[in-house]
Amino acid sequence: MGKPRWWAELSLIAVVYAAYTGGRLLVRGDEAAAVENGLAILRMEEALGIDAEHPLNRLFTDVPALGIPADFAYASLHYLVTPAILVWLFRRRPAHYRAARTWLMLSTLLGLVGFTLLPTCPPRLLDPVYGFTDTMAHFSAYGWWGGEASAPRGLGGMTNQYAAMPSLHVGWALWCGVMLWRYGRTPPAKALGVAYPLVTALVVMGTANHYLLDAVAGVAVMGAGLFLAAHVPRVAGRRVREPEAPPVVGGGWETSPGERIPGQRSVPTAADDTPIAR
Repeated sequence: MGKPRWWAELSLIAVVYAAYTGGRLLVRGDEAAAVENGLAILRMEEALGIDAEHPLNRLFTDVPALGIPADFAYASLHYLVTPAILVWLFRRRPAHYRAARTWLMLSTLLGLVGFTLLPTCPPRLLDPVYGFTDTMAHFSAYGWWGGEASAPRGLGGMTNQYAAMPSLHVGWALWCGVMLWRYGRTPPAKALGVAYPLVTALVVMGTANHYLLDAVAGVAVMGAGLFLAAHVPRVAGRRVREPEAPPVVGGGWETSPGERIPGQRSVPTAADDTPIAR
């Protein structure tokens, strides 16, 4: 298989990302159902004692030195680091690029299915009685985002704010981490591969944009995407099959030198009817 062409790859990525973004805009979900789904997740976490969003959100709200950088990270790294890793793989690790790109794209489309089937209200949009603070709105004076979403001011209405389950912030960060760990050749690259998804998980919960189970679902979606990516070549018929041997059509008919019409020769046998090797 030849080296991937940059213009073909760019077109493919643009098509998938447009489908992902357009799907998020078109599939907004019912607000009441989204709120109920969000509360169901929160109640489940509280019952299990894993509702880590509350203490993280209070910490990020009370300490601007944590909350403001976290908001910047949430609003930007998702869209900067992932393309940078794709470009790095394309240029420096072309032998692994196609498999990595296919894994990322399939997982992204699976995430869109999750947004469609399970619209979920993030913690920041729940009633204040549940104890969450929208740090993006709280610190909006420090960044380009508005109070209604991580989008630029005035464009919050163009996003689906109920696309919380699964968290593709965490899913994409995990993909980046795996790529850095597997194909990075220096200890700092591998360390970044471990730190980036972990920090992203803390950021999405501390800013009240996702529940812990959203992050877990993001990891699960990446696992499902990896499984599907391993089987795409087989399903698409891209596996090269060994050519079958042509059938024998002679049927024992042979042509000797000087003969125009072949005659069928009998195989000489020994006394015990065993064919004699020629």
